[in-house]
Amino acid sequence: MIVTMTMFSSVILLTLYFWWGFRVLPGERWQVVASIPVARTEQGEWSGINFTWYGLLSANAYLVAVVVLLVLMGAVGVPPVGTAILAAAMLCCCVPASRLVARIVEKKAHTFTVGGAVFVGILITPFVIVIVNRTAGEILAFHIPIMSASAAIAIAYAFGEGLGRLACISFGCCYGKPLATSSLLLKRLFAGRGFVFFGSTKKIAYAGGLEATEVIPIQAVTAVFYSVCGLIAAWLYLSSHHTSAFLLATIATQGWRSFSETLRADYRGEGRISAYQIMGMVGVAYAVAVAIVLAGESHALPDLSSGLKSLWSPALILFLQGIWITIFLYTGRSTVTGATLSFHVHHDRI
Repeated sequence: MIVTMTMFSSVILLTLYFWWGFRVLPGERWQVVASIPVARTEQGEWSGINFTWYGLLSANAYLVAVVVLLVLMGAVGVPPVGTAILAAAMLCCCVPASRLVARIVEKKAHTFTVGGAVFVGILITPFVIVIVNRTAGEILAFHIPIMSASAAIAIAYAFGEGLGRLACISFGCCYGKPLATSSLLLKRLFAGRGFVFFGSTKKIAYAGGLEATEVIPIQAVTAVFYSVCGLIAAWLYLSSHHTSAFLLATIATQGWRSFSETLRADYRGEGRISAYQIMGMVGVAYAVAVAIVLAGESHALPDLSSGLKSLWSPALILFLQGIWITIFLYTGRSTVTGATLSFHVHHDRI
């Protein structure tokens, strides 16, 4: 019953969140969440730093992903401290990788790539788990099962990436091809349902020249597809089918990442097949290999109630708040947009 209620509640919350995001985030209003003055100009105004909805929505996505990971790991008996250490270790590797891989592939120093970060995460997950078990695990007396943890991470990623697509909508990045130049099938599928972005500071405007142009809503399709895959994989996981959950979450997300780039118009590097598509296909093959190697690992039936109860801890809540703030400050501080601010007094209110 608790699994059914949790899944049903998740569907309702995701539906409401996506309905809001798909409806409002393409608008110009929803790129900058706040601007902070930092230096006075010679004209008497202030230059400012922009903090974006991209950062806020990305922080939300990371937070949900970590919460999902904590619940699923807690359901198989891994204490919150073990999961927190694993999550922190993975984030310390993957968050910097999101910028480093973009610098290598796209030759851009001021952008992020979730695809590159995920590829790095897929490759290092088994090794990070082993290292955590042999260091912190031995000291604090916990053990993280590799396949169960890999499945939980893959599921958490599916949710995090799905929710993270809303950040891309707000910034106008990862945008789809114009419907006017798409195939007849795509026109029939998305005519009247595509995204139309407004705002000269959105990436689709200054990098793609597609402001006020109806484009394939690839971010929305990806968000829904990944979230549905995450829900199905979570149900498999909670039914003790950890290997199946791992393969479904990884193959579906990485396979879609490779295919969906054929529907995108943003720059993805040189060549007909992008580096990110290759990473997705390599990630699928690597996941299958990991599943084969770990096929003999035994799995106990997860207890979802234990996983949910493990969240109720002041230290864990502070840890989650710290993750949200760190991700918001790291991804939300815009380095490609600026602000000029002025202030005045309402004399009629004195």
